[in-house]
Amino acid sequence: MTDLSFPPLPGALPDKRQVAASFSRAAASYDSVAELQRDVGQQLLDRLPPSFMPQRWLDLGCGTGYFTRALGARFGASTGLALDIAEGMLNHARPQGGAAYFVAGDAERLPLQAASCDLVFSSLAVQWCADFATVLSEAHRVLKPGGVLAFTSLCVGTLYELRDSWRQVDGLVHVNRFRGFETYQHLCAASGLKVVSLENRPHVLYYPDVRSLTHELKALGAHNLNPGRPGGLTGRARILALVEAYEQFRQAQGLPATYQVVYAVLEKPL
Repeated sequence: MTDLSFPPLPGALPDKRQVAASFSRAAASYDSVAELQRDVGQQLLDRLPPSFMPQRWLDLGCGTGYFTRALGARFGASTGLALDIAEGMLNHARPQGGAAYFVAGDAERLPLQAASCDLVFSSLAVQWCADFATVLSEAHRVLKPGGVLAFTSLCVGTLYELRDSWRQVDGLVHVNRFRGFETYQHLCAASGLKVVSLENRPHVLYYPDVRSLTHELKALGAHNLNPGRPGGLTGRARILALVEAYEQFRQAQGLPATYQVVYAVLEKPL
């Protein structure tokens, strides 16, 4: 069983045990509300070199296995490994196939041998890792020379509309914190991997009301998990204040929720 006992960074990212438990609970509902996740993961797949055919690939943070199955269809399921920190996600993904092995594990301590993979694919998972430099180091270790790390993540500015609306209500932490894009640039440049491409692109989703957005975040398991978040139920008056504040962002398409998505393709030198 993977050791999840690392202490969280003060004022930073959530405890991994809470992340694993939250996503495990969301396994059954995740795919029904994962429009952004499917779009972002597909764009990451499209960024892989057209002629690239890995002999062994890893879906890191596989979740429900949506992209495990896509990778298996493209590169061969018998050569695939799907890994996630959330046992509930693995239990949901395993019966649907797509990879030869489904393993519980931590991106910061991969249970894999050195130089054992040609591709590490990870979409919208590594934002939950407190030590991203270690994630890159582990990817470097398990990749063969010439191997590729392709990942997407979220950075500062994600869900800023929800964050700013809550700030008008109280001073508590209601929206997950993410690294700045500059941090991704710096860490990737220092990783020993060649940066083939690295960019930050906004994705905006629209909702008829605030309740639809918060329901989706909960169904994804991606609701507020940060240290400093409020405990207990949120009172009716505060919810009404949140709704009033968020309405200031309304556009013709509905209430916007902006995700700042990092896309990266890195290569281990020969």
